[in-house]
Amino acid sequence: MSERAKFINLCGMAAVGARWRKDPASIQRLFFDYDTGRKIGAMTKALAKARKIYRCVEAEELEKVVGSVHHGGIVAVVETRELESPRLGDLERWAEARESVLVLDRIGNAHNLGAIVRTAAFYGVKHIIIPDTAMSAWPNDAAFRVAEGGFEHVTVWLPRNLVTLVADMAATGFAVVGAVTRGGNDQVENLKATRAVALVLGNEEHGLSPALAAACTHRVTLPGTGAVESLNVSVAGAVLLDRLLGR
Repeated sequence: MSERAKFINLCGMAAVGARWRKDPASIQRLFFDYDTGRKIGAMTKALAKARKIYRCVEAEELEKVVGSVHHGGIVAVVETRELESPRLGDLERWAEARESVLVLDRIGNAHNLGAIVRTAAFYGVKHIIIPDTAMSAWPNDAAFRVAEGGFEHVTVWLPRNLVTLVADMAATGFAVVGAVTRGGNDQVENLKATRAVALVLGNEEHGLSPALAAACTHRVTLPGTGAVESLNVSVAGAVLLDRLLGR
């Protein structure tokens, strides 16, 4: 596994609030502006009791903490979580419970990753799988900010081999739906709610790797006018999740 930072910054009340409700002990330090400070009394009281650092600061200092103007008035420094590789037993339990899964093949832009996670949480996706490659965006500051708390509602997994994992998912009963730019012959609506679904999204420039596309049980292509070749991957993912999981 690649070496990752031990701490990340969560920015904005949506992300910080979601983490606070799920895992308050992971918050190590908290910085906020004056307006936000009036809304988080319970949070600062608990941090004080735990003898953790919290501080009301000017907006300029918040910018220095995160290196960005996009701090949303509050920044929590939190411990990162170790990502595990799913085992065959995990896949079997997910399939039996019909839990939805997103597989991301080298999604390289952290903002795209965050947008996908936000959509996944909205539609009740339980698991997101990313490969440990240099081309893959990691759940970092930017991804958490864009996800607006979505990361607290999904579990992110890091498999040893993505193609093997997808083949194992197919063998355990998942409908593994690969999104391809062209040539996908399956109708998304026909796959809805028939069994556990895993949606596989590919790299922004190159799409799915040939080996991964071959491991999918279904391949779908969103029809368009042809004016542009394809949608942004986060938008395509949202459309497909709505058709697969929406009511």
